[in-house]
Amino acid sequence: MDIVRAPVRYERLEQSRAHEYVAEQIRRQISLGMIRPGEALLPERELAPAFGVARKTVHLAIGLLAAEGLVVRRRGRYGGTFVLDREPPDRTVDEALARVRGARDRLREALDYRLDLEPAAAARAALARSGEDLARVAEDAEAAASAETDAAFIEPDTRFHLAVAGAAHNRFLAEGVERVRGLLADALTVLPESRVWRERTLEEHAAVIAALELKDDDAARRAMRAHIAQTDRSVRVLLDAL
Repeated sequence: MDIVRAPVRYERLEQSRAHEYVAEQIRRQISLGMIRPGEALLPERELAPAFGVARKTVHLAIGLLAAEGLVVRRRGRYGGTFVLDREPPDRTVDEALARVRGARDRLREALDYRLDLEPAAAARAALARSGEDLARVAEDAEAAASAETDAAFIEPDTRFHLAVAGAAHNRFLAEGVERVRGLLADALTVLPESRVWRERTLEEHAAVIAALELKDDDAARRAMRAHIAQTDRSVRVLLDAL
């Protein structure tokens, strides 16, 4: 007896265009605070080989970001593409809270994912890190230690987490940490100012670095888990309150 099978149907995938991919990468760096308001992007001639695309592709990507109001192009001797200043602080906080409120369920999933992801990245980093990786992590921790406000602290703290993930030398771990950090950016920004929180965070940074120095993957996993658990609790309290 012949078996009659229903025809298999596949949904066609919509491939992202190259310039949209480039724009998304730059947009993510801006949202993470890795490129701050007033700072210039690298020239298009340098961005093109960095992304492995044509200069025209980068030009189109910058056009998208300019249309979104994220960057502005300036001509002249001191010209270039600059990240635009943010809105006044009160308006920025209100808008960030609105975005957090609208993404509560997604943010809770991101927090769950982070509790597994970052300790795994730190454990892998302890085994795979180079001396150069360790120096970069320590440098970012020192920059965070010099911050006098939470707003100034967020950027070097972000670099610290990305540097630890980068030291794992696994693109999927690094991309995952970067993506989650981007999703949590608004929530971290609107948490109440706390010197005690910063001081405790610096101690936790030191514990992670010590584990990386010893190449102790179990200690690195525990140290990173203890570190992110503090922020995890704070963000969950915020989400429950909105």
